Amino acid sequence: MNILVIDDEENMRHMLSVMLRKEGYQTASAPSAGNALKALEKDGFDFILCDIKMPGMDGLQFLKGLKKAGVTSTVIMMSAYGTVDMALECVKLGAYDYISKPFKSDEIILTIKKAEEREKLRRENSRLKADWARDYETIYTKDALMAEVLSLVKRVADYDTTVLITGETGTGKELIARAIHRMGRRKDGPFVPINCGAIPGTLLESELFGHVKGAFTDAVRTKNGLFHEAGGGTLFLDEAGELPVELQVKLLRALEDGEVRRVGDTKAEKVDCRVVAATVRNLEEEIKRGNFREDLYYRLNVISIRVPPLRERTGDIEGLIYLFLEKYSKKYSKPIKGIEEDAMKSLFRYRWPGNVRELENIMERAVILEDSDMVMASNLPIFEEKRTHGLAFDTISIKKAGEALEKELIKKALEMTKGNKTRAAQLLEISHRALLYKIKGYEL
Repeated sequence: MNILVIDDEENMRHMLSVMLRKEGYQTASAPSAGNALKALEKDGFDFILCDIKMPGMDGLQFLKGLKKAGVTSTVIMMSAYGTVDMALECVKLGAYDYISKPFKSDEIILTIKKAEEREKLRRENSRLKADWARDYETIYTKDALMAEVLSLVKRVADYDTTVLITGETGTGKELIARAIHRMGRRKDGPFVPINCGAIPGTLLESELFGHVKGAFTDAVRTKNGLFHEAGGGTLFLDEAGELPVELQVKLLRALEDGEVRRVGDTKAEKVDCRVVAATVRNLEEEIKRGNFREDLYYRLNVISIRVPPLRERTGDIEGLIYLFLEKYSKKYSKPIKGIEEDAMKSLFRYRWPGNVRELENIMERAVILEDSDMVMASNLPIFEEKRTHGLAFDTISIKKAGEALEKELIKKALEMTKGNKTRAAQLLEISHRALLYKIKGYEL
């Protein structure tokens, strides 16, 4: 913690600075409020100790100057001429506390410790609120399949073992990786993501492990890699299935030894980060093709988490629709209250090849285009389904044939349960509400 001491008496500045440094604080001092404001333009301070009675600008004027400049440091005022009214005025102007001179050394230290603890709590509360808000917007589920995924996330979060997250594009693999990080003991460390498929193999090694000055033409200085940047936290390797084979050996060594060697360096150094990887590829098939090392696969796949596609978690579709509807209505200041029944039916019949990401994009588009207070089917970019009856499909479209099959399965479930929709939903492994929408959509 950095503390700025402001007092026109040199002995007081010196005494306070020595006392605070003994307690482990870094200090700077200023002989006047004017000098202090200039110092604050260059450097930030966690705490400020300021005398009230000073020549020129006094402490109260200084507090007003801080507020005008937008300085958020915690301020503790000091004075030998204090009154209750003076203390109240200081607090009113933004000071955290007020101390009367003369004071004992333990009094000033105790006041700073209390202010420090309050600041830590404030920051922690802000972080928790941000995390809850982020969770609310990203990992929404009422579906049993996703509930199992989140249960597994909680169980493995505190351990440093590697995790391999699999699933189709748009299912939210990075969100699961972030949840693992936030729920674990490394939550206060950095979360560092990298898309292994977006960086050429020649540059990816330097990005991951760093390089020394002169290692290659553009290496004008020594640079840390992402394994260093993620120290104390989590390194997320998105699209790990795209890693070049020659780089997979070095990644395996880093995972097994906890050491990395910068490009151009002769010695390795220890790193401390957890690795979570994700891929849309079937790595077992990639191993058979010679595109992925089997030993690296088993090293990454200590814990395996499969994120189900949206068509398997239909119990979440309605909730996600309203979640994104609320999000983008606020973002674009559109007074949209809901979604019409035909539009909802259309969304439930769709197979969602792009998963949650596609649903979010569709709802954002619908909100932008909608002029009424309800999202209409006409503003959904989903193709009109061609109705097919029975299993003798008159289409080669997987999506349309899948809908026909889904309709037949629903009919079969209703027949088996003699029309009991609750039991039929259980047999179909979808929510009761999703079944009702599908029954309406298929006109059963």
